[in-house]
Amino acid sequence: MSKISQKASRPAALAENNCNCTALRKASRRASQLYDEALASSGLRVTQLAILNQVSRMGTPAMGELAQALVMDRGALAHNVKPLERDGLIETLSDPNDRRNRLVALTREGRRKIAEAERSWARAQDRFEASFGAKESAALRRTLAFIASDGFLEAFQTTVAV
Repeated sequence: MSKISQKASRPAALAENNCNCTALRKASRRASQLYDEALASSGLRVTQLAILNQVSRMGTPAMGELAQALVMDRGALAHNVKPLERDGLIETLSDPNDRRNRLVALTREGRRKIAEAERSWARAQDRFEASFGAKESAALRRTLAFIASDGFLEAFQTTVAV
């Protein structure tokens, strides 16, 4: 079979980029690269800033609660928390009500690091919105929030493929 015939016989999913997951992951990697570059002077990556901000919003969440809020696997969260703890930006504590649970708390240095990174993050955010459009960016955030929601998960799991 010639190379042209092989290409023609490929399934449509391989010939075109019509995979929603691949498109989301590629866009996510590009956005992460841009925000990481903007945050470089703070010493944080955008994923680390997201964890710090989520802890700040939640107070002192349990690791499981934090993982759920970030839509992350607990193991992946534990892997990402280690450098933040090593650098003194967060601390993990035993839950006084259940010593098997670990709580995550922001340190004074962590709050300072968020404030330091905020200016760089805001510049990246402004550049994203200037490039993509303010209305389009707001619509994108709403769409992505829905995809990350439990409602979408439930709909996905109960939808029967045609």
